[in-house]
Amino acid sequence: MPTTFDDLLARARALPREGRRAVLGITGSPGAGKTTLAESLVRELNGDGRPWVAHVPMDGFHLADAELDRLGRRDRKGAPDTFDAAGYAALLRRLRDDTADVVYAPGFERVLEQPIAGAIPVPPTARLVVTEGNYLLLDTGAWARVRPHLDEVWFCELDEEERVRRLVARHEEFGKDHEAAVAWVERSDQRNAGLVAATRERADLVVREPGRADRRL
Repeated sequence: MPTTFDDLLARARALPREGRRAVLGITGSPGAGKTTLAESLVRELNGDGRPWVAHVPMDGFHLADAELDRLGRRDRKGAPDTFDAAGYAALLRRLRDDTADVVYAPGFERVLEQPIAGAIPVPPTARLVVTEGNYLLLDTGAWARVRPHLDEVWFCELDEEERVRRLVARHEEFGKDHEAAVAWVERSDQRNAGLVAATRERADLVVREPGRADRRL
């Protein structure tokens, strides 16, 4: 039976138990619909006016362009070694353990393509944190520290042709011309997508065509 948005909402609502804060991870290849699904879940779960769900994307842990230039990795921006994976894992641990204070997480400015420190406040009232990103299930290097801090991880899966089309359109939206957008997708995004696809079997749930699940039936 296909997973509906109502099914996903019920599953997310059930994650916090015995007063403990829970962290839900949403992963999938670039362009698969992770952010759209996460934002829809948070908006609906907070719809009664009581903001008990927070959204903390992984993208805030991109290394800044200046550091990528120093490391010689800027042409691979978005690859696993262009993020502060250890910092991301440490934040997830703090989000689970520190429920007495506001926890500030970094955000990511799409127009500037740069992380911004302290951009996302997570208040003590947040009982569920939804985090999303490509490498939540990667088991190499510091990325292996991420999964133990997640109560569940859902894997977004989209038709390949549509996923690539969305990626190209996204790069165009943020300033690349069509040829440059296609080249970046073929050179960088698709290589990263292969790494992410290999982690699919480690997910607790596969959400196929998340845009379709994100419709009340």
